[in-house]
Amino acid sequence: MTLFQYHEPNGTGRRLTGIWHYNELLGRDFKRFLTINLLTLLGFLPFILGTIYAVLSSSILVLIPVCILGGAIAGPFLACMYDTVFRSLRDAPGRCIENYSHAFRQNWRQAVIPGIIFCLLLGFYAFMLMMFLWAYRFPGWGTLAVYICSLLFFTMFFTLYWPQLVLFEQTGIQRFKNCLLFLIRFFWRSFGCALLQLVYWAVILLFLPWSVILLPFLGVWFILFTANFLLYDTLNEIFHIEEEIAQAFPEQTAFYEDDEAWLKRKQAEQNCGN
Repeated sequence: MTLFQYHEPNGTGRRLTGIWHYNELLGRDFKRFLTINLLTLLGFLPFILGTIYAVLSSSILVLIPVCILGGAIAGPFLACMYDTVFRSLRDAPGRCIENYSHAFRQNWRQAVIPGIIFCLLLGFYAFMLMMFLWAYRFPGWGTLAVYICSLLFFTMFFTLYWPQLVLFEQTGIQRFKNCLLFLIRFFWRSFGCALLQLVYWAVILLFLPWSVILLPFLGVWFILFTANFLLYDTLNEIFHIEEEIAQAFPEQTAFYEDDEAWLKRKQAEQNCGN
């Protein structure tokens, strides 16, 4: 028995929508997400351990090199996590390991620099948070507001940046412009998805060390999948994700049975069972 039950679409010849599609994807790809999540956590392990050591030693000089090294390692793994999520969202066919290997070969070079920048910023946010908690006096509402707002923008920006990295051949400048334009046009939708992610990680941090038990099962994949599921229709409408993928990689195009084909397949399965 699995945590998420998969119910096969009943021959509609088209993709399910809303909560039905969400439940379908969770049930269908849960094992795949679980495997990729473990690999992603392993990729982030050097960054996490190095950042913890830098925070405990209160040393920026330690924090910077460990974030650079950790980000260079973690970036390709995070890119592959996003690739897996978006393959699921567009119902792309293929085996998990084959898709992951292809995504790693295709994206690891261009994911190194964004991974370093991502982990440097994330490391500084973690360092500042611990300085706030260990300070003898409250840092002030203004300082706290600037910290939270910048963290929200950081989350909003990279939530849009990583999908472009794994889906399209673009320059970093083009991705940066696309992120800013998308944020301006769909600010509140992006804001809501970023806030959802921050609340999720805040809960994980709040219940440490007990919440570590959840990381191998829900960890990175669950909140990334949920946030990108909420954004996917808008992203697909603006960036023409499925249209571009179908033209460049037709083998990754989703296939949906029509009613007649579905009924024939189910009858054949029943005949074989009898």
